[in-house]
Amino acid sequence: MDIKPSIENASTLQSELLWLANIIDARFKIYWQQEGAMTDIFEIQPPDLSNNTSMYAQVVKHYKMSVEERMILLLSLAPHIQPHLLDVFYVKNANYDRGFTEFGGVKGQNHSGFIPTGETAAFILAADSLEKRFALLEIFGEDHYFNKHKILKLSSTHADEPYLSGVLTLSVEYLNYFTNGSSHKPDYNVNFPAKRISTRLDWDDLVLQDDTLEEVMEIRDWIQYGGHLLNDWGMSNKIKPGFRSLFYGPPGTGKTLTASLLGKSSALDVYRIDLSMVVSKYIGETEKNLGNIFDQAENKNWILFFDEADALFGKRTQTSSSNDRHANQEVSYLLQRVEDFPGVVILATNLKANLDEAFTRRFQSMIYFPMPGPEHRKKLWEQAFSEQTILDAGVNLDEVAQKYEMAGGAIINVTRYASLMALKRSSNVILMKDIITGIRKEFGKEGKTV
Repeated sequence: MDIKPSIENASTLQSELLWLANIIDARFKIYWQQEGAMTDIFEIQPPDLSNNTSMYAQVVKHYKMSVEERMILLLSLAPHIQPHLLDVFYVKNANYDRGFTEFGGVKGQNHSGFIPTGETAAFILAADSLEKRFALLEIFGEDHYFNKHKILKLSSTHADEPYLSGVLTLSVEYLNYFTNGSSHKPDYNVNFPAKRISTRLDWDDLVLQDDTLEEVMEIRDWIQYGGHLLNDWGMSNKIKPGFRSLFYGPPGTGKTLTASLLGKSSALDVYRIDLSMVVSKYIGETEKNLGNIFDQAENKNWILFFDEADALFGKRTQTSSSNDRHANQEVSYLLQRVEDFPGVVILATNLKANLDEAFTRRFQSMIYFPMPGPEHRKKLWEQAFSEQTILDAGVNLDEVAQKYEMAGGAIINVTRYASLMALKRSSNVILMKDIITGIRKEFGKEGKTV
């Protein structure tokens, strides 16, 4: 029987944190020059992970972590799963009636325990050795895989304070890997203004013209074979990673459903960006908000879906004022982040002409979602109603499809209305008059009449 990832991680980390506790204890004894103390903390051997299949062990082995890197990883993990392990750092300096500067650490707003900083790691691993301290700085550098792969970092370091005073912060993604063994799926919030979208429908339910569907399949082909093209065929030095596509066309023509189906068929999460929370009137905030999304998505296999994208990626203006210059800087920043994203980015808009040409030149595909013709409209009508309903003899879907130009989204709205009217009559029969009334309501939204 398979062992749950959380149980496997718990067993592994129990041993790992015991090792960390012994290392900290040894460091204190050496630092206080206690009798019988060992001369080097590295005499304490770490647990053997060679045959360990836990998610934690897999990450350690994948990166071939050194003892120092492994200890720093555990130190960042300890406040989340065994916070009391770090209480030993609360000892006071009797000479100054305060904590020891060399221990580093901070106290959180809600967390009453000791939160380690880079200085804490330096005390454990380097103590008074400047040579070891300087070597430690490389682990927290920009080029180290801890930073590149968003595993952990030193955060909240003020520009005028020592670098190692930053809090040792483990990413939420890896905290999830090391506890329940699964990828983190962020909730919609101020720092992550995006919602995961999905669908119960399948490709057979998507009604598109053949040429449109063929272009959509190119995105699915990239998701399936892009990695082979870049890595196995050695094209990574010629082709940028990721795929950028523009969906454009009238509302209700299947753009959102297509994005959802691409995710569903490829087992990828699709996140729709809430542009109302991304765009800000304050200088720098829009870039920051979008940066938060891309930072969290960077090493995950997500599809990012920007609906009504012209609100964010619109045409740049002439720089007649400082506000214009700032708006243009925003567009340039967003363009760079979209282009550098290694996953799939889909921008959807009703009007292609509203988008800045600098974006459109960088799309791998630009897919037009037209209003469905009579043949496709009939298919949409036939698929729209529940199998529990019966169409009245007076309902002529051929006539409805020929006479009324409507997108799939509008047809679903009409179906909802006509079905509710049937239920209201305690019936399952769909009447033509209710369909026409529903169509009239939909046309009224656009100022049209039936």
